[in-house]
Amino acid sequence: MARLISVQSLYEMEIAGASFDDVMLSHLENRWAGQMDDEGKVRTGARRLARTDRKKFADIVRGVTRDQERLDGLVSGALPDGETIDRLDLILRIVLRAGAYELYSCPKVPAQVAISEYVDIAKAFYHEAEPSLVNGILDRIGRVLRPAEITGNSGDG
Repeated sequence: MARLISVQSLYEMEIAGASFDDVMLSHLENRWAGQMDDEGKVRTGARRLARTDRKKFADIVRGVTRDQERLDGLVSGALPDGETIDRLDLILRIVLRAGAYELYSCPKVPAQVAISEYVDIAKAFYHEAEPSLVNGILDRIGRVLRPAEITGNSGDG
């Protein structure tokens, strides 16, 4: 959930020029409101999940915003010959930046988990070749950043 909301927030920041603080406040008020009971308390079973998701959401949005130039370099280096990051659809760029951020900055998240999660997010927005493109690009980035975790030929090509 945190990854999808992060992608949506980064898109909102890009399109509407919203600040990090505005997006953070909006999503914390709206996205996690469903985890509250009638008295305004976090539901018992949702407490840990809500705290974890909020932290991950904030980390991804903050990290992608802070490290965008570095992440764009990683993505650009993994694109097929002749492609540039500027020519990619905005949502696709954001999904790739967020995936590259987790591969670069979140070593506790297994590379294959991060890649799979962002492929699934791409599937929520696209039904054609884009999820495969996300898989291939993040796999290439993972092979550079975490070669010990990425084995076999999945994602090549």
